[in-house]
Amino acid sequence: MKYLCSFLVSIFLFSCSKKPTGADLIIRGGKIYTANDSQTEVEAVAVKGDKIIFTGRESDAEKFKNDQTKVIDLQGKTMTPGFIEGHGHLLGLGFQELTLNLADTKSYDELVERVKDAVAKSKRGDWIIGRGWHQDRWEKKPQKLIKGFQTHEMLSLISPDNPVYLTHASGHAAFANGKAMEIAGVNQLSKEKLQKDLGEGGEIIRDPLGNPTGIFVEHAQSIVSKFIPASSTETLSKAYELAMNACLRNGITSFHDAGISRDNLLLLKRFKKENKLKVRLYEMLSGSDKSLVSEYFKNGIEVDSAHWLTIRSVKLYSDGALGSRGAWLLSPYSDRMETSGMPLMSMDSVLKMSREGLRAGFQICTHAIGDRANREILDRYEIAFKENPEQAKDVRFRIEHAQHIDPLDIPRFASLGVIPAMQAIHLSSDRPWAIDRLGEKRIKESAYMWQSLLKSGARIVNGTDVPVEPINPIACFFASVTRQTLKGEPVGGYEPDEKMTRAQALKSYTLDAAFGAFEENIKGSIAVGKLADFTIFSQDLMTVPDDKILSTEVMMTIVGGKILYERK
Repeated sequence: MKYLCSFLVSIFLFSCSKKPTGADLIIRGGKIYTANDSQTEVEAVAVKGDKIIFTGRESDAEKFKNDQTKVIDLQGKTMTPGFIEGHGHLLGLGFQELTLNLADTKSYDELVERVKDAVAKSKRGDWIIGRGWHQDRWEKKPQKLIKGFQTHEMLSLISPDNPVYLTHASGHAAFANGKAMEIAGVNQLSKEKLQKDLGEGGEIIRDPLGNPTGIFVEHAQSIVSKFIPASSTETLSKAYELAMNACLRNGITSFHDAGISRDNLLLLKRFKKENKLKVRLYEMLSGSDKSLVSEYFKNGIEVDSAHWLTIRSVKLYSDGALGSRGAWLLSPYSDRMETSGMPLMSMDSVLKMSREGLRAGFQICTHAIGDRANREILDRYEIAFKENPEQAKDVRFRIEHAQHIDPLDIPRFASLGVIPAMQAIHLSSDRPWAIDRLGEKRIKESAYMWQSLLKSGARIVNGTDVPVEPINPIACFFASVTRQTLKGEPVGGYEPDEKMTRAQALKSYTLDAAFGAFEENIKGSIAVGKLADFTIFSQDLMTVPDDKILSTEVMMTIVGGKILYERK
């Protein structure tokens, strides 16, 4: 017995003296916010491979250091969990770098000049493609407006031989010149034929004489866009590479990609196989590709064990956007009383997809901006949940945008377990003109209702909807906590009771965003065992004055323990 006790004591002393596993990376020397409620800050983090093996005091982190350990001294800078873009369009981000980016145009005249320059650099007959214009953000409005939009004459004059197709910032409308409409067969005489082909869910805006103005809303965009030559695999690959680099420059380590086609998904799978993915992707299958969705519903979800490319959700569109007056409202638009917007798919189809998604174990993510669209989608989700109570446990169906919600429907998100994936930056860009669409009462009581949703128990997934807005998460964080435009207006913010706290805003970009993709156990906070994805900022987002937030810069982006971006 004496020898047995001595043996056990020896084992205990040996185990106590054994050094911890050596770390590949130790980060220390600044503020480190974990996004964990139990321990919101730590002094140091140690990483082995692509996982976190220690969080805590800087002195204790020394135990994990050896000759091969790389040490990053933050030098007073701030580190958070890697930021997650909760709703964006990755390929759109890439093409924003390859085509005309019109997001910063301040007038129709400036848009025309940008196109004129592009025409001068192009061959005759080449398509001129661009995106980002928004008539309500222009500082100078054109003299001629039809239903709130510019007309094509100036655009057609400077580009008579090159078809031009410019997508609205929202993606829910497009602007074409005369040459593009000629190729598509759009003219005064084609009105009845095209309307028959179009059906519901779209509009070709025309002047009082029936002439097309060049504006195509919602489904009508395809009348022209189908004539644009398809991009080559080489161009698509370049766009994806540019998009991922843009993510890294902006501190984005994961990206919820809202709607992908079969061909693009195959390309991303090839990227993964060739170790070319730099950002972790959560892909939503495009609901418009029925065969693709049916195939995945039959074969099941694909959860990547390496956490680079996961497919377990489907993206649907129930309505359009406020900017194009395509968002589906319970009451008419305040600035166009003849319309309340429109549904872009039947609610029977939403219900059918919800039922099938539940049975197949897939998350359904439905675009809904208007208050009627949000109510209709919540109604369909609720029916599907009640019909399939076993499959409906922790399914985390989402509503993408949830921008305008009737007060009666706000508590339904939490009670149904539906996640509002909202983009706070939309308030900064849209609130100054959105009041014209909705009127004062509706915009104050039912638009951008972040704090009301959070208090009801919902978890918000934040993001930018890039390329609708720039992917910059710092601007979105600023909007979340100030409810101001990026010019700092108005003082105190719009409807200040709906601001997020800084802790809530951080979680909406990290832990709650991970929750929205069923990934809260592997990412979204700084904790032992989780992926070593971090974003390092030049200053403390959690404490700097509001008017200093926008001067913050991303200094470093770490994915899986590797530095993939560093500001020089």
